[in-house]
Amino acid sequence: MRSADRDPHRSSRIFYAVALPLLVGLAALLVWRTWPTVPGAGNDPDAAPRAVTPRGDLAADEQSTIALFKNASPSVVHITTLTTRQDSMTFDVFQIPRGTGTGFVWDAEGRVVTNFHVIQGGDTAQVTLADQTTWNARLVGAYPDKDLAVLTIDAPKDKLRPIPLGRSNDLQVGQKVFAIGNPFGLDQSLTTGVISALGREIESVTKRPIKDIIQTDAAINPGNSGGPLLDSAGRLIGVNTAIFSPSGAYSGIGFAIPVDEVNRIVPQLIRDGKVTRPVLGVQLAPEQFTKQWKLKGALVFGVQPDGPAAQAGLRPTRRDRAGRIQLGDLITAIGDKPIASPNDLQDVLEKHKVGETVTVTTLRDDREMTFTLTLAGAP
Repeated sequence: MRSADRDPHRSSRIFYAVALPLLVGLAALLVWRTWPTVPGAGNDPDAAPRAVTPRGDLAADEQSTIALFKNASPSVVHITTLTTRQDSMTFDVFQIPRGTGTGFVWDAEGRVVTNFHVIQGGDTAQVTLADQTTWNARLVGAYPDKDLAVLTIDAPKDKLRPIPLGRSNDLQVGQKVFAIGNPFGLDQSLTTGVISALGREIESVTKRPIKDIIQTDAAINPGNSGGPLLDSAGRLIGVNTAIFSPSGAYSGIGFAIPVDEVNRIVPQLIRDGKVTRPVLGVQLAPEQFTKQWKLKGALVFGVQPDGPAAQAGLRPTRRDRAGRIQLGDLITAIGDKPIASPNDLQDVLEKHKVGETVTVTTLRDDREMTFTLTLAGAP
């Protein structure tokens, strides 16, 4: 590729880029100026505005949508993330906006839920409520694997409207949904659509899959992230988190984290500032190894000393005296949930709690074995 200062055609390109639009505009002006007019043609000194046709009542579904927006919008907030910069000449420290997104009021104590990627990379954040008051926010906790974060603000309770919660385990393809957010920085925008599909999978910022995602055709654009997806009763059923679009703008497909997952994670973030994942106390072989060896399951590479798996008797991968690799236990199920990969194992374990007793099924030397162990918390 040639650099710009060595391009012999650079001057001519600049001329066309600057002069051509001006010439086109001038030509359009001349055409307008020469448009034929006939004095008095069509003029009426008594011209007045036309009478307005009475409309009648709004349709029932329109009234329902209007009421839903009025009830839900006070729960929706605008989030602006800020980053700190230092002037190289004066060494003064100042803050500049880094990005914007959406969130919603979780409770009357001032907790606000949004996407993790909305606040990622920012030093601080500000939350603007529906009444246009702005409050400095503090981070309560975040779970990047599920793209969720909780902020808190010190707003008085009479300014806080917690959003009503619904359920996501009984959603159906085709039912109406409503998204409220701040696309492109435009406050309190409402879009409508339907649930297009259930059980989708997207990738989190940590590259881990987020499963059981809601797909919708309600328009979701940059700035909608972290905002609520509502059902026709105005209840939260999901958190808008991503769009599928090569251009970065709405193209008919949006995704939302189901509310049942949100309602499981957010209380943990409020209590502990993080999500403590239940673990077996094993190190798993990378998925490419199991694929290479044509194994279906999660291969135990190592076993944590004194951990649940070690106490239960699970066997790690090791070498024999001749240096040959002896594969460890291949985990194929947790309870009645089949395990086909390491990601499957992580997803199933997240449905359990620390201290819970589970049954682990493995293959050892082509022989099925069952172990009972108590899940520990991730260190």
